Parts: sequence; C-alpha cells; structure tokens
Amino acid sequence: MPSVVDLRSAPSAGVARPEPPRHRTRLLALPEARWALAALVLFLLALPVHLLGGPTWLWGTLFAATYVTGGWEPGWEGLKALRGRTLDVDLLMIVAALGAAAIGQVLDGALLIVIFATSGALEAVATARTADSVRGLLDLAPTTATRLLPDGTEETVETGRLAVGDTVLVRPGERVGADGRVLDGASDVDQATITGEPLPVVKRTGDEVFAGTVNGTGALRVRVERDPSDSVIARIVRMVEEASGTKAPTQLFIEKTEQRYSIGMVLATLAVFAVPLAFGDTLPSALLRAMTFMIVASPCAVVLSTMPPLLAAIANAGRHGVLAKSAVVMERLGQIDAVALDKTGTLTEGAPHVTDLRPLPGSGLDESALLALAASAEHASEHPLARAVVAAARERGLPLAAAEEFTSAPGQGVVATVDGHTVAVGAPARLLRGAAHRPPRDAVAELEEAGRTTAVVLRDGEPVGVLGIADRLRPDAAATVAELARLTGRTPVLLTGDNERAAGRLAAEVGITEVRAGLLPQDKAAAVKEWEARGLRVLVVGDGVNDAPALAAAHSGIAMGKAGSDLALETADAVVVRDELATIPSVVRLSRAARRLVIQNLAIAGTFITVLVAWDLIGTLPLPLGVAGHEGSTVIVGLNGLRLLRGAAWPRPTDDAG
Repeated sequence: MPSVVDLRSAPSAGVARPEPPRHRTRLLALPEARWALAALVLFLLALPVHLLGGPTWLWGTLFAATYVTGGWEPGWEGLKALRGRTLDVDLLMIVAALGAAAIGQVLDGALLIVIFATSGALEAVATARTADSVRGLLDLAPTTATRLLPDGTEETVETGRLAVGDTVLVRPGERVGADGRVLDGASDVDQATITGEPLPVVKRTGDEVFAGTVNGTGALRVRVERDPSDSVIARIVRMVEEASGTKAPTQLFIEKTEQRYSIGMVLATLAVFAVPLAFGDTLPSALLRAMTFMIVASPCAVVLSTMPPLLAAIANAGRHGVLAKSAVVMERLGQIDAVALDKTGTLTEGAPHVTDLRPLPGSGLDESALLALAASAEHASEHPLARAVVAAARERGLPLAAAEEFTSAPGQGVVATVDGHTVAVGAPARLLRGAAHRPPRDAVAELEEAGRTTAVVLRDGEPVGVLGIADRLRPDAAATVAELARLTGRTPVLLTGDNERAAGRLAAEVGITEVRAGLLPQDKAAAVKEWEARGLRVLVVGDGVNDAPALAAAHSGIAMGKAGSDLALETADAVVVRDELATIPSVVRLSRAARRLVIQNLAIAGTFITVLVAWDLIGTLPLPLGVAGHEGSTVIVGLNGLRLLRGAAWPRPTDDAG
C-alpha cells in the first residue's frame, strides 16, 4: 500500500508527542533516603575530628550516631529475615561493622554502615521513580469525554464511566477518551505512544483509535469498543507492573552464594570459638581467635571486592554518555546473548526530513524554487511533515513568500495563494485523482518504492514537483547492528509498530534479517518473553511508551535518552544520554571487562582469606595482622577494579569482543 502524506495545520497540542506529566516522589520523602543522609552527615562530621585527634567522646558519639541512623533499618530487616530462617547479608554487614568497632576499627565500621545505607536509599529511589512513571502513564488518557446521547445532545462524563457501545465526540486537539472505532469524520491522529509510528495517521470511518492518542484538526465520532480498564494504555501499565514484579531477582555474582557462605562463616566462627574452649583454651584466647577469624573470613571483603570494577565501569560509561542505574545493571549487560531493537527514535532519528526534491519537466522550477514554493504554502501548518518542509527551506536559506487564503483538510493537504498562484501540497492519491499525470506518478512511484512518504506540489492545478520525506536513519545504525551481532553471535531483531514495508526496507539498510512489524506494546513484550523462555538473555533498546513493557520484560533494557518517554527512561536499566547508538556495544564490552575484573578480584580476595584463615586455625594470627591482611586485600582488589576508570578502558568498536 503506497504511503500517503497528510499536510495540514493543527494546534500544537495535536502534533506534539504526548507524554505523561511528571509525578516525582521527592527524594527526602523516602525514609531510606532520610536515614542515609543523616548517617552520611554524621560520618562527615566525625571523620575530621577522628583524623585530627579530637576528643574521643566527640567523635565516638558521632560515630555511634552514624551506626544507629544508618544501621538500624537494615539491621531490623535482617532480624526479620532471620526470623524467617533467612540469613540476610545486610545483617552480616551490620555484625561485621559492630565487630570492627569492637576491636577498635570504629572508622571502618562506620564507613561500611554509610555505604550500605546509601546503597539501600538509591535502590528505594529507583523503585519509587519507576512507580511514579507507571502511575503517570495513566494521565495520557483524559479524565473526561464528551458522550453523545441518542437524542443528539452531549454530556461530559468521566472516562471511567464509559461503556462499550457508547458514542463519544473527539474534537480537534483533544485526546481520545477510550479505545474504539470511528463512526464518522476524518482526522489525523498522533498515536506514537501506542505504536511508535513517527507520523500522525489519518483516521476515517471504520478505523480503530486508542485511548490517550491525540486528535488532529478534524472531529471524530467514535464508538467505544473496550472498557476503559481494558484499554491499550491500561494494559501497558499492567504489563510493566507485572513484568517488573515477576522478573527474576537481580543479584550480583557474589550475592548468589551469599546465603551458603554467610551461614558457613557463622557456623565456622562458633566452632573456632567453642572447639578450643572445649579443649581447655582460655576464654579470652578463644574469643580473640574467633573474632580474628570472623574479621578475616568476613563476606565484607569479598562483597567489596566486586563493587569497585562495577562502579568504575558505571563511571566510565557515564563519561561516555551511558547511564547504568546500578552495579546489577552493569553486570547483567555483559550477559546478553540476543538483541531486539525498536525502529522509530532508536535506529532512526524519529523525525521526518526532506530527502528528495523532484521538480517536473516544464515546470520552470529547480530544486530550490520547488522547495521554496512548497514551504511558503506550508508555513502556516504545524503538521510534522509541513514543519520538515519548512525546516528544509530554512536550512538552505531560502526566502519564503507570504501565503494567503490558507486552508487544510485532514488526509488531503493544504491549499494557499502564493505570489498570486494557487498552490496545493498534499497526498498524491488526492491531488492526482482523475488525471493522467504520468511524470508525477512515475516520480511518486519511484520515491515510494525507495521508502519515502511523498507529497505532490500543484501550482494553479498543474503538478510542478514531488517531495520525498523520510525518517532519517542514524549514521551509526548499521555499524551498531554489526557490532551487536559480533558480540552476541546472532543478528539483532527489529521490533516495531510501523508497517512491514517500511520496517523491512530499513532492516535491509542496516543488515537486520528478522523483522516483526505492526506490533502493539503487548506484542513486543510477548516476543521478548518468548525468547527469554527459550533461554536467551535479551537486550531491548527502545525509546517510547510503547517500548516500556518490552524493556521491563527483557533481561536488560536500554532507552534512548534525548527523545525517550519518561516511562521508557524509568523502566530501562540504562539510558543512552546522547542518543549515540555506537555506545551500546561499547557498554556491553565494558560490562564484560568488569566481570573479568570481578573474577580476578574474587580470586585475590579468596587467596587472602584462605591464607589468613589457615594461619588463624593452624597457628596464632595476631589480630592487628589479620585486620591488616583483610584491609590490604580490600585495597588491592579496589585498586585493581579502579583500572576501569581510565579513558583507555572504554572499548572502541574495533576492540576484540572478548
């Protein structure tokens, strides 16, 4: 089916991509954030007093307050988990911090408390922000609608009271109140939030419309076909919530063994205390040996050995325009073995551009004159395609003539008087009807075959040229697809709400062989779940509300940051801030490099723990030496992990995938 163009004026509300209003939970509204902030402030007050040899009672009191404010909540949660026969690593960290304080390492214990409190606060903020965006998505659908009664009168009702079979009137610039079908009228509707299509779609009698999409300049009478609670927008909300809730718990590599390790360490510490005591050792000696054992075998050292590489990778990625939301995210990015890409706004720039100018023989116009004529007629319109034409003329520095008697019609185009000539710009199917206009028809067919949306320009009823308009492919799209294919061993898949013809043509340009087109949000999420069920770890890259369910369902999700919707940005695990596609394979490589460093660090930490534990059990390990060895191993693995902060650690496209 040939693509058609609808160039007309519209209120700005009718052409702007609708986004849910921001409902941001204030940072300090979260108790976790308040307690973490209090602990951090107290720690920063105590630190200089302690380091400068100030009064013990002062820094001791401040550090004690740090322990209480930052540690009571994870400690309480750990005790509740213990009541349910689960040994929580947070509880062990609190015990380790208290143990450090008991042997005089008050500063180390306080630092550990602050780190854990801050980590918990960041997790709470991320969870709250995601919930905010999901709730805000419901604001896309209007709260009221105009219902038409059988006697022809109108009444304003809440959209929640609409029932299947009701008829509603949607005026120009309004949002559609419910999923339904057009009974009468014609208009263009911006449904980018649902399908991701880059341009408004002309809707006529019999066409389906969705709640929350934005009507253009025409009025529509719509019969409600779905209950508001079952609209596509409402289903997107449910899918995001369900996917987020049922996603397998995300754990760091070391946390997968924390239960067994922690239980084993506690039992071993008790044994180290009890066995020598039973064989006649003195209480102070047995207690000192057990305390030393607990310090050198503490999971604190192992857990901290995993964080520096991941945190350094997050910082390095951030400097290059990729924001990973947590260490868990950075680790999971390196595990992916399949990639699904959105089309509009991801592989493409998400905005139309004039790509072709075809003045017809005998028109007396060159490319610049044709563009200036069309832009002069379009100047009063705010349709995305009209804005693209005007923008192209301005980029060339072309003067625009004043247009008079401007009119527009949905699905047809615009008509205006320019320099005494009647100029029409619009859909070929409308403007070339009933006449054998061979040259323009040939130009239209050629451009549409190349994937362009076309507009015909008429002057005084005669065709003078054809414009080709398209959503421009990002310059690094093909290279990114090739890099991701090398990293995962399989070519990425294209998931899009756009039509199959346009999707297939773009896929061929970037080297994608598998295309799933015409998908609604639930279809994208279903495709991702299908691959995940087959054992694949899927990375989804998208930018719109319609991508959010797939982003939530995927093993990892990355959102394009510049034009990304609030919901996509909050649902995704990472955000490409500058919309540079080439950074996506680079951050995957960086994640894999971080994982290799984590394994190195675990080997180093494990070696230290093994040697120190053996020394403590076989001989007599002095407590200060045990603490020094424990802290020394932490410093070594920390410095090793920080190597990823170097600019040279950022992978280039030519780097080996490893």
